[in-house]
Parts: sequence; C-alpha cells; structure tokens
Amino acid sequence: MSTAAQRAQQRAELLAAYPSLAEVPDDELDAALAATPIVEVPRDAVLFREGDPCRAFPFVLDGEIRVARGNPEGRSIELYRVGRGEVCLLSTSCAFSAVLLAAHASTAVPTRLWPVPPETFLRWTDLPGFRRYVFGVFGERLGDLMGLAEAVAFQRMDRRLAAALLGHGRELHTTHQQLAESIGTVREIVSRLLKRFEHRGWIALGRERVTILDAAPLRALADGGEPPAD
Repeated sequence: MSTAAQRAQQRAELLAAYPSLAEVPDDELDAALAATPIVEVPRDAVLFREGDPCRAFPFVLDGEIRVARGNPEGRSIELYRVGRGEVCLLSTSCAFSAVLLAAHASTAVPTRLWPVPPETFLRWTDLPGFRRYVFGVFGERLGDLMGLAEAVAFQRMDRRLAAALLGHGRELHTTHQQLAESIGTVREIVSRLLKRFEHRGWIALGRERVTILDAAPLRALADGGEPPAD
C-alpha cells in the first residue's frame, strides 16, 4: 500500500471515530498524521503521571484509557475512562490552561491511539463543530465526576462494588487493585467484599477474573437493597 493510500485509510479510520474532525482540511489532517503516527500501546502502559505537563492529546481509535488520581500513601481512585471516539477531560483542561496534569492515566486494554500535540488540538478547537463536540464531552465528564464524588461520599462500599461488577457481561477481567481504584478504596477492602460475595454464591473468583454466577442479588444491592444474611 502506498503512503498516500495508507494515509487516506488512517484518515478514514480517524473520521469514523471522531466525525467532528471532518472540519479539518484533508491535507492538514494528513500532515498531522504524517508528523505524529498512530501508535499501538499494550495494556497497563502509563500514558502520563500526576505532575506531568500535557505533551499529547490522546484520540482513541480502539481500546480504553483509565484515568485515576492517587495520594502519597499509594491509594488511588478511578475518575473516568476514555474509549473510542471520546476525549480526555484532564488532557483537555491542561491543553487549555497549560497547568500540570492532576491525575495519572494508563491503558486498561491494548489500545490504538493518536497522540496529537496540544498546539494542534488547540488549533482545531477554533473549528465550530469540533469545539462543540469537545465541550459537549467536557460537560458529560464533569457530570460523571460529580456522580463519582456523590458515590464516594454517600454510598456504601459493598453497593459500589456490586455496581462496578455489573454491566460487563458474565466474566469481568480485572484485578482487585483495579476494582479498588474504580470505587475509591483500598485493595484489602475489595478482596474482603469479593470473598463475601463468593461465599454467598454470587460470583466465582479466578486469577484477574470475576465470573458473575447470580447477577440478581448484585443488582439488588447496587440499587440500594439489603443483601440476604450470610
């Protein structure tokens, strides 16, 4: 495949994931792709750390990025995830304000992404359609973070864990540490609750795997009901 044909294929793939980039002229988009190639990143690769400057804006073509905030004691909480066609709230904020990143990010699964320089991203926000898209996602992410803050402040840990286990199919490939980060607690608490769920016959635990055996009591617990006694 010629370079021009390959570039056209990449542009088509990018526009399929981010239609709002159609406002960018083809030659400008091709030049940006030539200057900064699309990369394939393995699972659990660190993309940025707390205190880093914003070096690139990740456009996700396939896979998922996990953004989390930590503390000096080693605890962390997952803030949100960035999937195909989505934008990173933190990267957007840092690109606009030029402040240091206030969280860290890693790939949740093998991920293909396009790391666009911040100055290129900022230039494209002058385009009305792309700007509306970015700020629309920005607003959605803020709503998600407000919901997370409410959950951390007011919801019981077992209910939050039950909710985190649902919605991924019968089998969830994750670690106890990743689950702890997703609900804002420590691994030891998650491990203890998972063992309790397993004892009740709701789940089966394996190596980096949780199999849902009975979703009904998990769903009832996540919705605010009381689980049956052990």
